[in-house]
Amino acid sequence: MYGEIDRLRADGPVVRVEMPGGLPAWVVLGYAEAVELLKVRNRAPWVSKDIAYWADFIAGLVPADWPLLMWAIKAGMFTADPPRHRDLRSWAAPAFTPRRIKRLAPVIEQIVADRLNTLAPAAQAAQVVDLRAEFCLPVPIEAIGALLGVPDDLAGMFRSGADALFDTSVTPEDAQARFFALLGAIETMVDRKIADPGVDLTSDMVKTLGTKDAYTREVLLETVRLTIVAGYETTGNLIDQAVFALSTHPEHRAAVLAGEISWDAVIDETLRWAGIAANLPLRFAVKDFELGGAQIHAGDAILVNYAGAGRDPAKFDRPEVFDPTRASREHLGFGHGTHYCLGAPLAILEAKTALPALFDRYPDLSLAEDVATIPANPGFITNGHARLPVHLSTTRA
Repeated sequence: MYGEIDRLRADGPVVRVEMPGGLPAWVVLGYAEAVELLKVRNRAPWVSKDIAYWADFIAGLVPADWPLLMWAIKAGMFTADPPRHRDLRSWAAPAFTPRRIKRLAPVIEQIVADRLNTLAPAAQAAQVVDLRAEFCLPVPIEAIGALLGVPDDLAGMFRSGADALFDTSVTPEDAQARFFALLGAIETMVDRKIADPGVDLTSDMVKTLGTKDAYTREVLLETVRLTIVAGYETTGNLIDQAVFALSTHPEHRAAVLAGEISWDAVIDETLRWAGIAANLPLRFAVKDFELGGAQIHAGDAILVNYAGAGRDPAKFDRPEVFDPTRASREHLGFGHGTHYCLGAPLAILEAKTALPALFDRYPDLSLAEDVATIPANPGFITNGHARLPVHLSTTRA
């Protein structure tokens, strides 16, 4: 990924690229340019998340099975512009207040403890463990399940559907099948909550259906889907990349475990150094404008490359170096502006719970393969590893 980013950056901070299916788009790689693009301009907006502004879509050039179409056509927070976006965001916002997040802390601690316990037999047998599959991803999907009140019998479909959304290398047929299975599982869960509400985010939203024009069943289904998608693989990548970074930077790892570097600093630097949402689709130009020396025209599609922005040499000294002792903790790991990630506090809580617990339980954890042989996960939307093979210490197993 970063080799591609470097090649693109040689042409400037905003570059013309080709997406799957040969569809053109601009990709924004510069930190300052990304911040400028993401600013809210209610009076004279440059860009919109509304697909109705996309010239290629209007012209019928986007196939119905285009793999990224599901990121642009669903009616919800992710694709809404102000002021509608504010109404939709306010519907889910109570779930992410400091008080509600604090109430989730014991649940997340238990999820982490349970996942660590499942690793114990492999640790004692000195087996190689794929930490991404067995720990980094299960923690956030179980936490999101607890937040939403996902029934156990639907959890598998929720994970499979979320996986398909991020993997742009799967066939269109497989992506669509798994996506529609996810939507079906969400509908089943919502129907159950309508019949028998519980103490969870889905039930809270069900109870207020229809109290505002924007609070429709369709939007509720999309809000649940977005919560799953936004809180699952991205947080898994955060945990994955933090483990990878500390495993490949022993001097920083020693300082962290000695209490000389905070976990907050590790998390912030990971979000900068390994942007967990690498390319986030999609925005569309409302009118002609110039950005970073590029002339963008009304109707053009735009990707924000958060991974590239995090390693912008115009913003950061030695951007390719993982250094949690940096004076500046700036990053765009959770976005910027009106679409700043609503679930950021939950993601940080999960990482701050999972990482110290993991290294406390297995202080001698080490990568089981050469760094060069550990592949990136498929697709270009998120930034993690396809697997994270490790040896675990049994010191405290």
